[in-house]
Amino acid sequence: MQKEMKQQLMTAPGEIIFRNVETPVPGPDQVLVKIKRIGVCGSDIHVYHGKHPYTKYPVTQGHEVSGKIVRLGEYVTEFKEGQKVTIEPQVFCGRCYPCLHGKYNLCESLKVMGFQTVGTASEYFAVDASKVTALPEGISYDDGAMIEPLAVTVHAVRRFKEIEGSKVAILGAGPIGILLAQTAAAMGAQKVLITDISDMRLELARRVGADYAVNTAKVNFSDALTECFGPDKADVIFDCAGNDITMNDAIQNARKGSTIILVAVFDKMANVDLAKLNDSELDLNTSMMYRHEDYLEALKLVNEGRVQLKPLQTAHFAFEDYKKAYEYIDANREKTMKILIDVDPSDD
Repeated sequence: MQKEMKQQLMTAPGEIIFRNVETPVPGPDQVLVKIKRIGVCGSDIHVYHGKHPYTKYPVTQGHEVSGKIVRLGEYVTEFKEGQKVTIEPQVFCGRCYPCLHGKYNLCESLKVMGFQTVGTASEYFAVDASKVTALPEGISYDDGAMIEPLAVTVHAVRRFKEIEGSKVAILGAGPIGILLAQTAAAMGAQKVLITDISDMRLELARRVGADYAVNTAKVNFSDALTECFGPDKADVIFDCAGNDITMNDAIQNARKGSTIILVAVFDKMANVDLAKLNDSELDLNTSMMYRHEDYLEALKLVNEGRVQLKPLQTAHFAFEDYKKAYEYIDANREKTMKILIDVDPSDD
């Protein structure tokens, strides 16, 4: 094992350097993972632009990740060297009320790797074995780095208790929206409508199985709901865009007594019509990250071929080209879904 490794460090918004640091030695309850791929998500982009409210600099990024175990701590028996894995990036206390009641994704002092604590953007990463999930052999490192965002959508779908046979509308055809469309269908939804203002994104959504894909710059959302589902509209609307326009669209057009679930993160205080929400007795629900069972379900959906990840993988960048990846995203926002960083491009 090499004594030093390369590590990414964002020193300020838009500024990325690489430094050599000691390769970590895993503690007795940890494993050492050779990092293979890292996915770039919308929250990472917010950090790059200095718009993430809960991240300070300098920070090593990386929370959507896959890799291979190369060393085991002395007490670790549930894994083996050479095993493909992904990492759950939540760091929680285990003592607060949510943690004690199985809701550690809502920990009162929750930290997330790559934001409030050191992320995985290094050649090697030592992590508690309890935060590691094995990847089935048939799942590639590329797909393994997308289990984290897929787990987000699994958790979101589970927040609606009546998904079986339901009519689902999704606002926003970014990576999360398109993954959610696939997840809802795989978990029993009868029909899925997804909306966006990008024809390219909508075409991709159709390609991976959305029943209806509607450009709301051209078609009114209310008309789309009735055209797709009839006068009873949708049973549940998921907001995967996270702005006043989409949330008000959901509130104004939801069937009375139905459900809206906010999946996206608002980057400012919302200005929405709570009077209409109240008048229609709508259930406004939210979804925050995931738990281990969501990772397991996400892996099952991919392993069984019920969710497609490859069509969402736009481009790969070398580890040393981390900044070029962000520049590419900025220059190609409408054409970009998931960018993968090849920390180690090999598949062995």
